[in-house]
Amino acid sequence: MTIDIRVKRVYEPFDPADGFRVLVDRVWPRGFTKEKLHADLWLRDIAPSAGLRKWYCHDPAQWPEFKAHYFAELDANKELVGQLLQKAKQGRLTLLYAARDTEFNQAVALKEYLTVKSTA
Repeated sequence: MTIDIRVKRVYEPFDPADGFRVLVDRVWPRGFTKEKLHADLWLRDIAPSAGLRKWYCHDPAQWPEFKAHYFAELDANKELVGQLLQKAKQGRLTLLYAARDTEFNQAVALKEYLTVKSTA
């Protein structure tokens, strides 16, 4: 079964075609109300730990090592991972994030992780 997971910055316009929208940041994005964000769920505990996030500091050179550490954290968080996989099996899942970097951020890593787990 193929799952449809998208990633989207919180600053991009809301689109009903996003499906189930989940904020995957540990910190609520500045300047957003619940209504403005249009998130169906906020899973702050699926985000990288504060220590890992600070260590990574959005340095693309550390991306492979960041993903390895983050995936280990996700392996230890089976309940929330299972919750996201269940939502993804029901229809499109959009992972929302606030980072400026659209290529090297936790939502991109989480999408990769979930995609692999969905086929395992």
